Amino acid sequence: MSLWLSGIGISRGIGIGRVQRLHGGDLEIPEYAVPAERVAAEVARFEAAREQAKAQLRQVRAQVGALPGSGGVQGEIAAFIDTHLLMLDDRTLSQAVVALIRKDGLNAEAALRRQRDVLAGAFEQMEDPYLRARRDDVHQVCARVLRLLLQQDQSAAAAPSGAAAPRTAGAHATALPPVIVADDVTPADIILLAQQGVAGFITEYGGPLSHTAILTRSLGIPAIAGLHNARRLLREGETVIVDGELGHALADPDARAAAFFQAKRERLQADRARLARLRDQPAVSRDGVAIKLLANIELPEDAAAAAALGAEGVGLYRTEFLYMNRKTLPDEEEQYRAYARVAASAKGPITIRTLDLGADKQVDSGARAGPMPNNPALGLRAIRLCLKEPELFRTQVRALLRASALGRVQIMLPMISSVQEFRQAQQLIDQARAQLLAEGYPVADEVPVGAMIEVPAAALAAPWLAQHARFFSIGTNDLIQYTLAIDRVDEEVNYLYDPLHPAVLRLIRMTIEAGERAGVPVAMCGEMAGDPRYTRLLLGLGLTEFSMHPNSLLEVKRIIIESDVGALRRQAQRLLAANSATELHELIAQFARAA
Repeated sequence: MSLWLSGIGISRGIGIGRVQRLHGGDLEIPEYAVPAERVAAEVARFEAAREQAKAQLRQVRAQVGALPGSGGVQGEIAAFIDTHLLMLDDRTLSQAVVALIRKDGLNAEAALRRQRDVLAGAFEQMEDPYLRARRDDVHQVCARVLRLLLQQDQSAAAAPSGAAAPRTAGAHATALPPVIVADDVTPADIILLAQQGVAGFITEYGGPLSHTAILTRSLGIPAIAGLHNARRLLREGETVIVDGELGHALADPDARAAAFFQAKRERLQADRARLARLRDQPAVSRDGVAIKLLANIELPEDAAAAAALGAEGVGLYRTEFLYMNRKTLPDEEEQYRAYARVAASAKGPITIRTLDLGADKQVDSGARAGPMPNNPALGLRAIRLCLKEPELFRTQVRALLRASALGRVQIMLPMISSVQEFRQAQQLIDQARAQLLAEGYPVADEVPVGAMIEVPAAALAAPWLAQHARFFSIGTNDLIQYTLAIDRVDEEVNYLYDPLHPAVLRLIRMTIEAGERAGVPVAMCGEMAGDPRYTRLLLGLGLTEFSMHPNSLLEVKRIIIESDVGALRRQAQRLLAANSATELHELIAQFARAA
């Protein structure tokens, strides 16, 4: 009998293969007292496991060049491996575990588990969904060392190549490539498994911002996350179909279902080949409206990959990664080198968001002390922290302004909620520019400073902000959360997360209108911009600049080329005037069907 399961689609495509389970579940971690005379040996045992884990990762990193895809994709993947290597060397992991062994007499496994929980808890408190997802890296890195300590190492390299006989698919299933079913999959495992030709991934944990999602999208491997109890429900060796767009898995399909998904896979492959031909074609609608397509990037190496897919520039480069997993703040030179790499390799403008750190995202540097607020999302973070700690902000701004001599750098200020905040930040930026010029550093004649519209107050105040900001960028992830007062990663309330809520659509349109009246460009860098389901709707609302994950660029471009923007804008007026939920959703459905 077939079994239909649903999770979160994180990498589009159809994968058909046989179940291969990886990592057999949560590790049973013993805890016991280590006699004083054995403490030194216990520390040595932990250090040996940590060094062995590093050796494994270095071995995997050496194989990155053999992966399919561009050099940009390979650089992105190598950077994820480097992140895990850095975490293994980070003092908050290594030295803290050693201290627990020596001070409390804990065995290495228990000490590592205790410190893992502390670090993961710190990431869990972070408001930014991308940074919050980095708690998965903590679990993955610690799990690698724990398996070595427990002598239960089960990595992709050691995964069995054979499988038990499937329930009904017969000998044909054994010829199918594997679909990996696991609690989660580390970047290293993804690399090794991609080289083995896996058909797809199903994980019990994770989400669209996890490293599993980013890497499987980069490699074009269908994947589903958040499919709870998948290892229990899916049998080793049985045939399973992965729909990475809709988030569905079908185990033990009958002939009719198998034929349906095979045909869908062939259509998607043909579509992908057609999309590749659009790379160098301008994003111009049927009625001649030019749309700018930009890329969201996480690492400096991503800029070249985005340009290779036809991005006209970088619409969002997050800078928080420079500040995480370290004891001290990055100095001006370190930041300058990172920003210079992006500025030198990106095509077109590079919009760099200033740090979105705060009470919920602190480095252990003493930059700010005090109790954790009850609600970090509404506390001292982003531009609020920068204005309270001007030296922190000034160091970053100086590095950004120096990098502007190498490319078309734009500075974007996050979580702006008032004109006063923007003007204060602009004053600090102007002061930094004057200092750099006096010191003889080259700085671009023009470095536009813009506001990120992610707080309802900013959207409502957009007409006044437009008198000061050189550009707007709508961050829909936070705008939706703050407008609807829900946390989208909280499973208890994330069903309320609705990009199509009338209040959200009106705030988006309000921001675009304010930009149009003031002659200020308005982009969108939230996930909504890269979701093809919303492309025509956003065109109808007047959006002309979209910034998204590079892998979404060509699909969004295709929809733009096939659309009549003028007709969509006339249709949007009816949508914004709708006064019932039924009428609103019918009009939105019409957008999805419009051409």
